[in-house]
Amino acid sequence: MDRVDVTPEAAQLLRRLRAEHGPLMFHQSGGCCDGSSPMCYPQGEFITGPADVHLADLDIGDEESVPVWMSRAQFAYWEHTHLTIDVVPGRGAGFSLEAPTGFRFLTRSRLYTDEEWLALPVVE
Repeated sequence: MDRVDVTPEAAQLLRRLRAEHGPLMFHQSGGCCDGSSPMCYPQGEFITGPADVHLADLDIGDEESVPVWMSRAQFAYWEHTHLTIDVVPGRGAGFSLEAPTGFRFLTRSRLYTDEEWLALPVVE
């Protein structure tokens, strides 16, 4: 059971962005200017630390995965939800790599079932 999945459409855009920018990463925004958007950066451009939680590595159908991070404080609110990174038409957040593509990443969420909750790995 993974905490984060990616739709085929989002994976396709991520492969395109990786071809242009190199290895990628996501940090799930906690609000403020960009709402609660998954922000896509060149890997290492957004510095993570002890205040962040590594949720998963997305398999986008090629040789490299895309790590997904979230602030520990936000994770305390979202830990009971499964996240899916999707893509929809529209303008992305100003700091996220997809901004000029005519698409934006979007996080869809749902509560875990009891069985899924019990199968989840512990996040430290």
